[in-house]
Amino acid sequence: MSRRDAREVAMKIIYQYEFGQACDDDLIKEMSNQVKLSNADMEYLYDVVNGVKNNIVELDSNVDKFLKGWSLDRLAKIDLAILRLSIFEILYRTDVPNSVSINEAVELAKKYGTEKSFSFINGILASVVQHVQ
Repeated sequence: MSRRDAREVAMKIIYQYEFGQACDDDLIKEMSNQVKLSNADMEYLYDVVNGVKNNIVELDSNVDKFLKGWSLDRLAKIDLAILRLSIFEILYRTDVPNSVSINEAVELAKKYGTEKSFSFINGILASVVQHVQ
């Protein structure tokens, strides 16, 4: 269907990874069966899931830099999954403009997070973008 659907599937897989679910090709195939994705969107899905898994220390470090009075282990796991996905896009995906990545993260937070998640995520991601430029 769209990159948005692939991004949502990726976020769900990254969320499951936090709870010890293996992020392997079988899980990616199983989760992607929930929606119809193009070949390009499947490539994106594999890239971001594996990219987050392989760069999780760096991604978490970027989140941690901008937490004020919080620690990673206190964050809602869904918020952390959304942040990891978006920061991976910001740092490694040249085909996704930063503004699109932030907007999509905010939309995921509105759908899956708490009523404060979207503004929290927007603030962290804006700080990350400002820091990497």
